[in-house]
Amino acid sequence: MNRKSYRVGPCKVYFLKNMKKNKQFVDIDNAREDEQIEVMRGIARAEHCPFCVENLKKYHKQPILKETKYWLLTQNQWPYKNTKLHLLIIYKEHATSLGELKSEAGSEFFELAKWVEKKFEIPGGGLAMRFGDTRYSAGTVNHVHVQFLVPDIEGENYKPTRFKIGKSPEKL
Repeated sequence: MNRKSYRVGPCKVYFLKNMKKNKQFVDIDNAREDEQIEVMRGIARAEHCPFCVENLKKYHKQPILKETKYWLLTQNQWPYKNTKLHLLIIYKEHATSLGELKSEAGSEFFELAKWVEKKFEIPGGGLAMRFGDTRYSAGTVNHVHVQFLVPDIEGENYKPTRFKIGKSPEKL
């Protein structure tokens, strides 16, 4: 491990505290796109969380659409197939489990989700939260976040949008 002196953000501290527990910030096995895999490899080498505020702009090329005390709203850089809209709502502090969230973050999350529904005039869709062990959540980033999904039911060759929970058996 590199022992150079540098400013240590909360995500780096989290990583160093949990290294012996084999914690990872990204799970490349769950990535879907070639570009995403390459970006995730760089993040793994850097040993920091790409969803923490101090790192987000290094990897995420989409603009922040709205920011609240506890959450950031942005477009997914690699949206799911057959979606008309795919947003991410990312918890601003590093957290991997629901127990780490501040209680008031829950009500703020729903206010933000209601704002999205109204702002984008969404007729219907789904919310899917990723948290915990990525073998179970199938997330690529081990940081609490929510997928805000709107299927493109009017798209050519439309098929339902699928949200995967659980790592593929061959990758366990």
